[in-house]
Amino acid sequence: MKDENIKKVLLLGSGALKIGEAGEFDYSGSQALKALREEGVKTVLINPNIATVQTSEGVADQIYFLPVQPHFVEEVIKKERPDGILLSFGGQTALNCGVELYRQGILEKYNVKVLGTPVQAIMDTEDRELFVQKLDEINVKTIKSEACENMEQTRKAAAELGYPVIIRAAYALGGLGSGFADNEEELVKLAEKAFSFSPQVLVEKSLKGWKEIEYEVVRDRYDNCITVCNMENFDPLGIHTGESIVIAPSQTLTNSEYHKLRALAIKIIRHIGIVGECNVQYAFDPQSEDYRVIEVNARLSRSSALASKATGYPLAFVAAKLGMGYGLFELKNSVTKTTSAFFEPALDYVVCKIPRWDLSKFRGVDKELGSSMKSVGEVMAIGRNFEEAIQKGLRMIGQGMHGFVENKELEIEDIDAALREPTDKRVFVISKAMHKGYTVDQIHDLTKIDKWFLEKLQHIIDIDEAMKKCNINTLDKELLRTAKVYGFTDFQIARAVGLEDELKSMRKASLVVRSRRKNYGILPVVKQIDTLAAEYPAQTNYLYVTYAGVKSDITFENDKRSIIVLGSGAYRIGSSVEFDWCGVQALNTIRKEGYRSVMINYNPETVSTDYDMCDRLYFDELTFERVMDIIDLETPYGVIVSTGGQIPNNLAMLLDEQHVPILGTKAQDIDNAEDRAKFS
Repeated sequence: MKDENIKKVLLLGSGALKIGEAGEFDYSGSQALKALREEGVKTVLINPNIATVQTSEGVADQIYFLPVQPHFVEEVIKKERPDGILLSFGGQTALNCGVELYRQGILEKYNVKVLGTPVQAIMDTEDRELFVQKLDEINVKTIKSEACENMEQTRKAAAELGYPVIIRAAYALGGLGSGFADNEEELVKLAEKAFSFSPQVLVEKSLKGWKEIEYEVVRDRYDNCITVCNMENFDPLGIHTGESIVIAPSQTLTNSEYHKLRALAIKIIRHIGIVGECNVQYAFDPQSEDYRVIEVNARLSRSSALASKATGYPLAFVAAKLGMGYGLFELKNSVTKTTSAFFEPALDYVVCKIPRWDLSKFRGVDKELGSSMKSVGEVMAIGRNFEEAIQKGLRMIGQGMHGFVENKELEIEDIDAALREPTDKRVFVISKAMHKGYTVDQIHDLTKIDKWFLEKLQHIIDIDEAMKKCNINTLDKELLRTAKVYGFTDFQIARAVGLEDELKSMRKASLVVRSRRKNYGILPVVKQIDTLAAEYPAQTNYLYVTYAGVKSDITFENDKRSIIVLGSGAYRIGSSVEFDWCGVQALNTIRKEGYRSVMINYNPETVSTDYDMCDRLYFDELTFERVMDIIDLETPYGVIVSTGGQIPNNLAMLLDEQHVPILGTKAQDIDNAEDRAKFS
C-alpha cells in the first residue's frame, strides 16, 4: 500500500536540454507529476527549462525556475518542507544532485525521504568500483575495468588489460569523454580529455563486435519484478546506444539467450535494491553465449522513454507510483485500463529507433560514431515486419525520402572503408553496397552487424530490383502489394518503375501510383498498440498505420468532430521541445472546446506522443502520403499545421491542393511567408 505520511513531494528536473539529455526527461517528469497528483499529493518541481511541458501551469503545484544544484535545492526544501523527493526522473543532472544532497546530509537534516530507489543503490550503480563489487557478490560478469585517478595509473591499466581498450569518464552522461584506443598514443590523447571534466577515468577491455542488448526492468518494494521490454542494437558493441539503430523486441536472440539475460537482469536489480525502474545493458557474444554487464542505470533514461512508447507500458507513471509505496499488483496499466501493471507486455509488431544527427551544421566535426553521443534527437517507427519499420524510420529522420533504397545523392569512393568505420550515413552505405552486388557475408565481415538484419535489408533491395524491371503498366497488383507491406512509399515505387523521370515531377508520379493503388483496393489499415498482443480485449488510442493487415482495429466516426494536430518529428538543432509544448497546448485546447484531438508524431521522447494527451495518437510518419492516409480515414473537421514547426508547415500547400481544411492561417499565406521570393 502507499505511504500515507507523504503529503508533499519535490521532483528534480533535468534543466536545459543537451546532447544525451533531452525531451525524454520532460516526458518522464510530467508522467511522475501526474501520478502523484492522482494520489492527492502536493508537488513541487525544480526545473529552469521554460520550454518544457512540465513547467507549464497545472502540471505541478509549485514550480521553481532554479538551477538543479544542491545549494538551490536546499533553499527550496527549507521553504517548502517536502516529505519526499524523487531523483530518478530528471536524468543524470537530478541523480548527481540527489547523491550530493545525501552526502552533505541535507536530506537527513530536513527529514526528506527519498522515494523509489535508495541513494545507496544509486551510488552502487554510478560508481564503477562499487558496481563491480556489487555484481561480484552474486557472480555476475562485468567488463574488467580499472578506475584510474591519474595518467600514470591509466597507462599501467591499459598495458595490463591489453589493447584495444575503451576509456570512460565516471559520473558522466551520454558517453561523454569516452573512446577506443588501439595504442598508447591514442590512450594519452583520450585520457587527457576525460580527466579535464572527471576526477576518475575507467580503462576497460574492448569487446567490439559483440552484440549490445538492453532490458528495461521494474521492481516494487515487495520484490516483484517484471521485464517490460528488451531491445537489441542493430550495430555491434562500440557504438553508444544513443547513436545506434535499436530494435524492440530483440530479433536475433534464441529463446535460451533471451531468458538467460532476462533472469540475470531480475537477479541484478533485486540484489542492488531498485524500487521503480531501471535498465540493464549487456554485451553479448553471439558465438559462445558469453556476456558482460556494461551498466545499470538506476533512473529513467532515453531507453526507458523508448521502451514506454514501444510497448505502451507507462514506465515513468508506474515508477512514480511504486516510489509512493504501491506494489505492481495494486496498479492498473493505465493504457489498456483493463489489465494489471503486473503483466509483461507482449508485442505483435516491431519497433525501430533511429538517431538523428545534425553533423552537417558544424564545421570540422568528426562524422565517425563511437562510444560518445553526438545525436541530437531520435525517431521511432512501428511496423508489422522489420523491413517496414526500418524503411519508415529512415524516412522519419529526414535524410531523403527513399527509405532504404538507393540514395543517389550519397557518393562514396571506398565502400569497404565506409562500411568498416561507422558514420551517421552507414545504413545508406550498406544500401549502396547491396546495389553494387556485395553479399550479406561480405557486409557482415566488414560491419559485424548480425546477418539476420542484413538479410532483411537485402530483401528490401530485392523488391526494389524486381520493380525496376517493370513500368507502371506492367507492375502487377501482387508486387505492388508486396512493396507496400514491406514499407515502400508511393514515391519510392514511382521512382523504381521510372515514372518520376517520365513525368519529370515527383508529386505527379506519386499521385499516379496512389490512384493505381487505390483502384486495386490496396489500402492501409490502422492497428492499435495494446501491450498484450491482442490476448485480452483492450481499447487503446495508441495507433499506427500499416499495409500488413486486413482490417482496422478501430472504427471511425466520420462525424467531422475530430481535429488533427501535426507534430514536430525528431528533435534537431533549432527545433526541439518547444514545439512539443505547442502541440500539447493545442491538444488541450481542442479537448476543452469539445472536439476529439488527434496527434500524428513519431518522436518517442515527447509528451505529445503520450497516451493520455489526446483522444487518438498516430505514432507514424509526417509525410504527405501518410498524413493523407489518416485524413482519409478520420475525415476530420480540420488540421492544425502551425504548432509543429517546419515539417507540418512544409506540408500546408500539398494538403491544401487536396482540399484538406487547414485551420488558422491559410496555406497560401503560409507559402507567401515561407517562400523568400514571394515574401520579398
